[in-house]
Amino acid sequence: MTPANRSLPAHVPLVAASRGGQLESIHYGSAVLLGPDGRIAMSLGDAGARFYPRSALKPLFAVAMLRAGLELDDEQIALAAASHSGSGRHQQVALSTLHQAGLQEEDLGNSRDLPYGPAERQDWLASGGTATRLAQNCSGKHAALLALCRLKGWPTAGYLGEDHPLADLLAQTVQELTGERITTVSTDGCGTQVYPLTLAALARGFARLASAAPGTAEHRVASAMRRHPDLVAGHGRDVTELMLRLPGAVAKDGFEGIQAVGLPDGWAVAVKIADGTDRARMPITIKLLTAHLGAAAPAALQELASSPALGGGQPVGELAAL
Repeated sequence: MTPANRSLPAHVPLVAASRGGQLESIHYGSAVLLGPDGRIAMSLGDAGARFYPRSALKPLFAVAMLRAGLELDDEQIALAAASHSGSGRHQQVALSTLHQAGLQEEDLGNSRDLPYGPAERQDWLASGGTATRLAQNCSGKHAALLALCRLKGWPTAGYLGEDHPLADLLAQTVQELTGERITTVSTDGCGTQVYPLTLAALARGFARLASAAPGTAEHRVASAMRRHPDLVAGHGRDVTELMLRLPGAVAKDGFEGIQAVGLPDGWAVAVKIADGTDRARMPITIKLLTAHLGAAAPAALQELASSPALGGGQPVGELAAL
């Protein structure tokens, strides 16, 4: 598409970086804070534009798989909803999902990559590791998708195809959880389908996860993510830290500047950073969460609201929400 036939989202300035008291960079984007009644309580930028949620769809996909009868333990569910860092533990949990279904690493159809976490990648390379499907950050999701295929008697070969039974199952579940009809389908970096949604729709899906009643697949996914935030992302990752510092929260990031958070009280946040920059997700997310929580916001949460700009190894500015 060219700019002539594409309308651009009405993004607004959300996050700024300063250095020595001088504004250095601005990240534009859009964000919504959704109330438990499903209405937008706060909107920044373009609430009506659609964006690809990317990996933020994974927890919703996990709901689809559990509803379809897949039996996994909490660690396996958390990893199915994860963009994991690729540690040895992460890879072992993905393997356990495969082996439980009588499958092997060779059955995975996701892209090959090195571990996503910087420390995990360094350790992996130091040990002679190369890019593999198991080390790639989506391997937990793909292992679960394959396990569901084996359970249902669906072919494991070609499980990422648009005409495979998985495609309709995932799309229908996302539509139901978000309350928004899917009109466009594309392919994510790892090979699964991805659909553009409004931020309100994405927030609605996470609100349903976080506030779901016990006994539902939504509650099972949320509980697994809460119990194992280290599997949802990894050591030192901001999504893991958010869930550790805000008990009850269900959080997931997505590539190209996406962040979604659901709370047990039915409130939710969804963010899209226009330029896709990862560093700007969390400051505006914390700002919106604090707007809802007020004095009840844990003090430790504010440590994620900004990060220092360094000069000669010393703080000389910061990155923070406007």
